[in-house]
Amino acid sequence: MEVNPKLLEYLESFLTPRRRELFDRVLDQRTNYFTVTTQDVYQLHNTSAVIRSCDIFGIQNVHVVEEVNLKKIDREIAMGAQKWVDVNRYTSTEDCIRELRKKGYNIVATSPHKGKSPQDFDISKPAALFFGTESTGLSEEVLEEADEFIHIPMYGFTESFNISVSAAIILQELTDRLRKSELNWHLSEEEKLEKRLDWTKKTLKSATEIIERFQASQ
Repeated sequence: MEVNPKLLEYLESFLTPRRRELFDRVLDQRTNYFTVTTQDVYQLHNTSAVIRSCDIFGIQNVHVVEEVNLKKIDREIAMGAQKWVDVNRYTSTEDCIRELRKKGYNIVATSPHKGKSPQDFDISKPAALFFGTESTGLSEEVLEEADEFIHIPMYGFTESFNISVSAAIILQELTDRLRKSELNWHLSEEEKLEKRLDWTKKTLKSATEIIERFQASQ
């Protein structure tokens, strides 16, 4: 989407300087280098919590596969994070994987038993991290399609973390390593402009009317 810089400048004039500064600061730390996919997560609040973690750690895009469990994102649990993170919805795992591969991502399956730890995981390639259901994990389809596996080492009786906890642990480690690297992980200038426009429109209650006034004046 091509952004009209004059429209963006006009809309941003209705924001406080503090809000504009916040957008710039957050966008400077946003990335599409890593992305996250949840597959048929039964407990809705867990998907919402994953979205919140993505926002916290600077992940701009989340992919939600709902082949079995068709539910709405829990807005209360996400605490508004869905306004700032792009949530891509799918009813087919196959379609999701195909789209992610087209965008150049390696498919990375999270597993309680095999794969590299977050500390040892190779971050040299863009990765789509897949998280599965609380009871059975990821489907065989994802496991067969996976290019790599990642797991969190555990030393107690419990065999797995809650999905939202797993996502937070893995994202904290991988994004910290990414930001310390020399990899090109930032959003492009075009992507930043698109997000600034999107976030500004979501912030302004009367955005539609303001845009109409701008267009009428041109």
